[in-house]
Amino acid sequence: MPCAGRPAKIQHFASAASLIASLCVAPLATAAPEEIQVYLDDMSAPGKFGVDVHSNYVPSGRRASDYPGEQPPAHVYRLTPEFYYGVTDTVELGLYVLTTRAANSDLHVEGGKVRIKYIAPHDKEEGFFWGANFEVGRTSLRVSPQPWNAELKGILGYRTGPWTLAVNPNLDWSLSRGGGPVTLDVDAKVAYALNAKTQVGFETYNELGPVAHLDPLRKNSKTLFAVVDHQFERFDLDIGVGRGMTREADRWVLKFIVGTHF
Repeated sequence: MPCAGRPAKIQHFASAASLIASLCVAPLATAAPEEIQVYLDDMSAPGKFGVDVHSNYVPSGRRASDYPGEQPPAHVYRLTPEFYYGVTDTVELGLYVLTTRAANSDLHVEGGKVRIKYIAPHDKEEGFFWGANFEVGRTSLRVSPQPWNAELKGILGYRTGPWTLAVNPNLDWSLSRGGGPVTLDVDAKVAYALNAKTQVGFETYNELGPVAHLDPLRKNSKTLFAVVDHQFERFDLDIGVGRGMTREADRWVLKFIVGTHF
């Protein structure tokens, strides 16, 4: 019987790999600037808290503002603590506090967001997983032209052997009056486990434009990251170096995420 299921498993893996590859060979986005991360199926246990500290820096990027009051991303350091709590085996609540610091500037609190994440029951070692994350928050003019914004993030993934594949289709929209159309981002991750604690791989972040009329692939911000994930005894670490693949993307981005549970 195991042999009979093997061709189907290989076919599923090939289909998922083809999807990821198509994203990588397209003109390859950053997610929300405060959180450059592809969501997987990780959850806090019921009744347990966790903290992730997201940080990223743009050593080479856009120096001009896209709208009056914006803080251009070049040489900006973003630090975003994320606090989360496991409600059940499938539901987790979270809170982000957004901060930025530009060169020769003070640290600014840019707002906050709350989120709720659902991951369906599944085998955590092998096969498909899926879920969704919804977040809403208010941010300053320095990081967004509209103060109130929301995002619905799909979470789709597949594990086989040492490989993990994941895709996040994201719908973003403004809750402020005159906030513009709903837009689509598609983020993806391919990771290979070197051992039980370390993974290496690639992530892509792809802004595709308004859902009603998607832009050509050569437009908007698209960034490819090389990443390393490692689990220490008391905390997890994610490090990545990103290269912008389009004119709208920042040329280089460094990201660093450290998390712990208690």
